Amino acid sequence: MTPLVRVLVVDDSPVNRHVISEALIASGRVNVVGHASNGEQALRMVAELAPDAISLDVEMPKMDGFTFLRILMATRALPVVVLSGNGSSEAVFKALELGAVDFVAKPGNLLASDALAWRKELVDKLLLAQRGSWRQRRAEPPPALLSTARRPALLMPRFVVAVASSTGGPGALLHILSRLPATYPGALLIAQHMAPIFTRTFAARLDRTTGLSVQEAKDGDVVHASHVYVCPGGMCMLVRRDGNTFRLELVPPDHRERYVPSGNRLMSSLAEALGNRAVGLVLTGMADDGLEGARAIRKAGGSVIVESEDSAVVFGMPGTVAAAGLANKVLPLRAIAEELALLR
Repeated sequence: MTPLVRVLVVDDSPVNRHVISEALIASGRVNVVGHASNGEQALRMVAELAPDAISLDVEMPKMDGFTFLRILMATRALPVVVLSGNGSSEAVFKALELGAVDFVAKPGNLLASDALAWRKELVDKLLLAQRGSWRQRRAEPPPALLSTARRPALLMPRFVVAVASSTGGPGALLHILSRLPATYPGALLIAQHMAPIFTRTFAARLDRTTGLSVQEAKDGDVVHASHVYVCPGGMCMLVRRDGNTFRLELVPPDHRERYVPSGNRLMSSLAEALGNRAVGLVLTGMADDGLEGARAIRKAGGSVIVESEDSAVVFGMPGTVAAAGLANKVLPLRAIAEELALLR
């Protein structure tokens, strides 16, 4: 039998600690080894109990989740999944910059019959995080926030990179974009599997960590060099040629869509619009979104880069592309930004 994953639950609410613990135990795959109501208590329990992973609420008294994460990652790095009840705040993305692997949106009422999806999502992400190769990614400290007062001119991109990412993707994207120059000659289009309430905040957070201009995409946007466009949650993003320019089209997912936003649809449309100037990038994530899109890009003469198992939190998405022989390069996260920076 597979050993149970030992999880420490950190939340200042006794009710939340109880409900979260019940949800984890009911999965049959998790052993809740302890509960903590603040960061100070959590650090002591990490030392005493040596859990495999941590479920964390970042808004707590005494020592909040951010301070806890800073100390934890500097002393005894463990995979942390954040539960956030405030989709409009930047708390989850700040936590990702500090070392958390992923996050789950916490419903207002954890016991509501229509709010049970978070349970499976939390279990899945904790299991994936503790199995993954996130430690290699955590080895590098997050870069300081960059000044974005100087914005790039509106130029046509020499090439366009379509990114497909899922579990662990927000942290990977923060890492990559913070290391690209403000004068980047290409554009990046991002299909990150994320709920609608988070994508606008995510784009704003990315915008403050890079010299590039990052925005949540709008239907009809013209694609410019040195710009990054994040597909809104719940929608799919396509690229269309419009004379001498390229425009974004936002469409609802159809019944065949298993993952939204869809990396496959984004990459396939990019292949059709840009041909050999299309670049596919498949980052960490479960299952196989990006496989058919990568196939379309290679058929059109473009290139495909995938994140290697060395750094991917989950090697599912990049692994399927690599196994199909569609990747021009398989690189750890630390080398992907360098490779993108060399594109011309």
